[in-house]
Amino acid sequence: MNENLFASFIPPTILGLPAAVLIILFPPLLIPTSKYLINNRLITTQQWLIKLTSKQMMTMHNTKGRTWSLMLVSLIIFIATTNLLGLLPHSFTPTTQLSMNLAMATPLWAGAVIMGFRSKIKNALAHFLPQGTPTPLIPMLVIIETISLLIQPMALAVRLTANITAGHLLMHLIGSATLAMSTINLPSTLIIFTILILLTILEIAVALIQAYVFTLLVSLYLHDNT
Repeated sequence: MNENLFASFIPPTILGLPAAVLIILFPPLLIPTSKYLINNRLITTQQWLIKLTSKQMMTMHNTKGRTWSLMLVSLIIFIATTNLLGLLPHSFTPTTQLSMNLAMATPLWAGAVIMGFRSKIKNALAHFLPQGTPTPLIPMLVIIETISLLIQPMALAVRLTANITAGHLLMHLIGSATLAMSTINLPSTLIIFTILILLTILEIAVALIQAYVFTLLVSLYLHDNT
């Protein structure tokens, strides 16, 4: 019970060297690939899920936006596998680090915005000033729209970090309560343990949903700029 509540969020080290890079590179190794003409059920299911996800995200895009399909599919797979691996005991979740999520969100957001300014500069500038705005409100609205545009990558990163961190903290607290109650009251321990199992199932869903939400928002930013 004296364990630091935030100890699981400290980036691990091996012989004093940061091991976060190795952890980030590990999830792609778990994705199975096939060398045969006829795929097994696991590969077939994996390909079906990838096609379903990419089709749902790319439907609203034009030809230029669909060139990002490989990047967006890779992004959702990476975030989903990283989040799921973080639910394992004594593991580290890179997506609980705001710096990493910012490193993912900022280049994607910047690429979409720069593409919008290069290809449709009039439409991009029109977002800063809605049609029919009264003249006295023009400076204020331009400032507000500029701030709302600049905080988009921060909002992406904070949303992912907060949801994953909150789930891990809640699981840690309920797990500690289950361990403490096991020597005091067995019926209460069973109830808390049942809540922990249900919360674990919920966190698995949250890990997948947050990966989808992050990628979908990047896709929407891309759609607004293409």
